[in-house]
Amino acid sequence: MMTEKFYYDNKTVRNFAIATVVWGIVGMTVGLLVAFQLFKPAMNLGTQYTTFGRVRPLHTNAVIFAFVGNAIFMGVYYSLQRLLKARMFSDVLSKIHFWGWQLIIVATAITLPLGFTTSHEYAEMEWPIDIAITLIWVVFGINMFGTIFKRREKHMYVAIWFYIATFITVAVLHIVNSIELPISWFKSYYVYAGVQDALVQWWYGHNAVAFFLTTPYLGMMYYFLPKMANRPVYSYKLSILHFWSLIFIYIWAGPHHLLYTSLPAWVQSLSTVFSVMLIAPSWGGMINGLLTLRGAWDKVRQDPRLKFMVVGITAYGMATFEGPMLALKQINAIAHYTDWIVAHVHVGALGWNGFLTFAILYWIVPRIYNTTLYSVKLASFHFWIGTLGIIFYAVPLYFAGFTQGLMWKEFTPEGLLKYPNFLETLLQIIPMYMMRALGGTLYLTGVIVMTYNLVKTMAAGKLVADEAAEATPLPAVYVAQGSDKKWHRILERKPLLFLGLSLVVILIGGMVEMMPTFTVKSNIPTISSVKPYTPLELQGRDLYIREGCVNCHSQMIRPFRSETERYGEYSKAGEFVYDHPFLWGSKRTGPDLQREGGKYGNAWHYNHLFDPQAMSPGSIMPPYEWLIDQKLDTTTTRSKITAMRSLGVPYETGYEQMANAALEKQAESIALDLRQNNIKVKSDREIIAIVAYLQRLGTDIKAK
Repeated sequence: MMTEKFYYDNKTVRNFAIATVVWGIVGMTVGLLVAFQLFKPAMNLGTQYTTFGRVRPLHTNAVIFAFVGNAIFMGVYYSLQRLLKARMFSDVLSKIHFWGWQLIIVATAITLPLGFTTSHEYAEMEWPIDIAITLIWVVFGINMFGTIFKRREKHMYVAIWFYIATFITVAVLHIVNSIELPISWFKSYYVYAGVQDALVQWWYGHNAVAFFLTTPYLGMMYYFLPKMANRPVYSYKLSILHFWSLIFIYIWAGPHHLLYTSLPAWVQSLSTVFSVMLIAPSWGGMINGLLTLRGAWDKVRQDPRLKFMVVGITAYGMATFEGPMLALKQINAIAHYTDWIVAHVHVGALGWNGFLTFAILYWIVPRIYNTTLYSVKLASFHFWIGTLGIIFYAVPLYFAGFTQGLMWKEFTPEGLLKYPNFLETLLQIIPMYMMRALGGTLYLTGVIVMTYNLVKTMAAGKLVADEAAEATPLPAVYVAQGSDKKWHRILERKPLLFLGLSLVVILIGGMVEMMPTFTVKSNIPTISSVKPYTPLELQGRDLYIREGCVNCHSQMIRPFRSETERYGEYSKAGEFVYDHPFLWGSKRTGPDLQREGGKYGNAWHYNHLFDPQAMSPGSIMPPYEWLIDQKLDTTTTRSKITAMRSLGVPYETGYEQMANAALEKQAESIALDLRQNNIKVKSDREIIAIVAYLQRLGTDIKAK
């Protein structure tokens, strides 16, 4: 049969590669700023736009969606064309995808420091950006499946299975987690509340790690590792078992982020079971990768790209062993809310995602520029300084996490908390935070060296924008023969069936966990004394969200004696029924605030926001002076009350008409109290609203 000539699109691959490097440096530089802020508050730079609470979400989103996201598209666009023996379906869609994704990143980088956030971790972008993400993701899907349909290779290689699962699952996760009620261009409320919102968020959050940071990278591992090692994948059968078991089990594990919270106990137990089961398919992928290198370990000693691959895959194995261990309740009781979790996440992010990305960049760039890598020695230097960076980052944070978890729980022989002041536990780990910043500096240095190396490589060659190739077209009618009759071989020729089966497999776990939690009332028992927020408290809560306070403070007291002694009565599901969104948090850099109301006077909260170090010597919290100067925007009060009522919050009909009058009355009473404590501040300032919110926290239960 005659072969057909065609051309691979390398220009789009080049564009995504450049974006990967640029956004990687930006995201990691912001991360380094965040690391310094945790031991040197002056690094908050004295403005509201660069505080930890606003910049930390910028760092996480830049690294996940800008650095890793562009790396995924780079790897997919390069490998997909070669695996299918076809150019991408549409050059126009490729351009729309690239530039649309970059515009989404820029919009996120602008809006998050401005305080426009939903507060959902890894999904902080407001609703217009969510819609843009959906549209661009659909463009990517059309381009990918269009290429699959016009392929010249009858079977879909294992890497493509993971790309398909990534596309459909990320689409489902994003849509379900982004159901919001807009009240303006830059503000919306999640339709879910409290416990249900928490379940949806961590179903999304954990599976964003699974299907954005893991499955596409496994697909790229299955393509690029055999190419680099010049060895076939170790086991085709293991790849089948690995793939289907991974995507089925992973989707159940999200609620292990909410152990010992107000989430129904059966959901917690279910997630623990599936989290432990997850070790098997995760390690199946790691083993398949490492055993692919059988007979090629001599190359690993000489080739820095394979070094990156080996350490990256090993980091994946470490992280996917530690994750299920952290899902065991006994371990989670110590680790949750500490820096142990931060260390765990970064072993995966810096080792697995970072190192695989670097290896792939070092592989792709010389090939599409038809040249050789400028300097193998610089690539080796990058590997070693990057590895040192991971060690200096993760190991101190593990010690910090162990220290925090154990100090929080320690009692004296007399039965009293040994460290009743939360700040005592924080001051102990400041040196570990300094070591973490050193590790981040080393890692970023390696990325800058790589950038220089790749720029010099590009300068030495010339981009082959349209790379010539040829292949035999698929026959119009294909008759399966021999081994092709095996069920998975048949499935690999039917992309839409493969897509449908993947969708069914990933929907099962989410539906089993969410449907009863949403429909069976006994899962979320209500409490009669819990009332809706007053208009001033609602405005204050939104300011709390804007400033990113949830990045450091939890609002979830777990049923441990150490926590009830420190914070008060443990949290109940019924307390959060009017919380859109939930604010349970995932890290305690500061104390839990669930029972903060009434603990201190209004003057204490005012002074603490104005000058945290004066009220709590040694505190690393930045000052919030602008809250005193900025006037509270009450033009949104009516729309907020109306939106909340439509979401089921029992405000009386017509209450929005008198809401601002009630707001002003409560604000004046707080301002009067502050004046009696020699603090002169106008009642229409933002700080009044946030004080009102803090004073409300936990008081419904206390009243009962």
